[in-house]
Amino acid sequence: MDNLQLYRSKVVSAETAIQVICSNSRIYLGGGAGVPQVLQRELVAHANEFRNVEVLSVLTFAGGEYLAPEYARSFHHRALFIGENARAAVQSGRADYVPVFLSEIPRLLCDGTLPLDVALVQVSPPDEHGFCSFGVEVGVTKPAAECAKFVIAEVNAQMPRVWGDSFIHLNKLNAIVETDYALPNAPQGDLNGVSNRIGALVAELIPDGATLQLGIGSIPDAVLHNLEHKRDLGIHSELFSDGVIDLIERGVITNDRKTFHPGKIVSGFLFGSARLYKFVHDNAMVELHPSDYVNDPFNIAKNYRMTAINSALEVDLTGQVCADSIGTRPYSGIGGQVDFVRGAARSPGGKAIIALPSTAKGEKQSRIVAQLKAGAGVVTSRGDVQYVVTEYGIASLRGKSLSERARALIDIAHPKFRDDLECYARAQSWW
Repeated sequence: MDNLQLYRSKVVSAETAIQVICSNSRIYLGGGAGVPQVLQRELVAHANEFRNVEVLSVLTFAGGEYLAPEYARSFHHRALFIGENARAAVQSGRADYVPVFLSEIPRLLCDGTLPLDVALVQVSPPDEHGFCSFGVEVGVTKPAAECAKFVIAEVNAQMPRVWGDSFIHLNKLNAIVETDYALPNAPQGDLNGVSNRIGALVAELIPDGATLQLGIGSIPDAVLHNLEHKRDLGIHSELFSDGVIDLIERGVITNDRKTFHPGKIVSGFLFGSARLYKFVHDNAMVELHPSDYVNDPFNIAKNYRMTAINSALEVDLTGQVCADSIGTRPYSGIGGQVDFVRGAARSPGGKAIIALPSTAKGEKQSRIVAQLKAGAGVVTSRGDVQYVVTEYGIASLRGKSLSERARALIDIAHPKFRDDLECYARAQSWW
């Protein structure tokens, strides 16, 4: 049977494809911008046929209707990272959150800790040799598809074909559902005064020839905006967005001085506009790989001058970083922050940076705090933190005592909160 015949033999309707899913089973739902939207909607349409189906996923950028309260008997969500569409369900107790490093998720799926009955994924159309690309989300989706007992794939005519360790052959797909729809688009970060000042300060810490890890949003976009005068930068990141394209076109990002996959942008997934999806399609500069490879701290450390830029919800005066919860309420996830902080710390000339605005809620709350909120999760320990950046400056914490850390962090807090922070520091006999 040739590849075209093999493909045609596996094409079914979405309704037929999901009949393999049974009550009390665990399914993986493809993540990021690669969430299989047609299959997800079909699940919801047949919700009354299911009981206690566990839906496991990382951050998804579309859908999430199965998370509604009326489907609680049919579906239970297990979040490996909490997106906006899953937050209410997790915080109300209708869904669960698993704190886990992104680098370790593939092993959870494949070593029997979280075995998968069915993987619902989205892929590109196959090439002449029968290989489909996982497109914009490879990090967790490829390992899930390799470990699941049964794989249902949406073949989306609009999914870009992205290079790297990012392919699956038709003979590994049990059922194919043909689709043709645009991928979710990410709004670009708002370059306001605060984010731009933070971006400019972070840019001061980035030398020519550095390899960068950053995400999406206003601060990563502001950092990229302030790198126009740098030279020979590279990208090794769990994800990236449109901001890198302009710097590639200007010759700022060349990847030439990378010491791990030189000449290549290496990532696990991406999320952006139609411009980004067009840019990465069949572009040999871009390689996506599973997250146990991209986020392995030892691989990250192979990049010379690896510079990791991450954010936080709050940082206490000792340097503890809370990034996944607001007090006891889960908010997002551990993701790849610790993977990259530790990888950058091991890199020759590397730097680990936590960048965040000094305040929240319209300057009513300081994000540099005396103590983390009761029950808050410490994602990055104070022993790991090197630099903290707000719009008020850069605090270098590496090798600093508690009193020195407190002084450095108070200096970059919003001025109207500094007196209270000083009082707390004095009460601890730090000075």
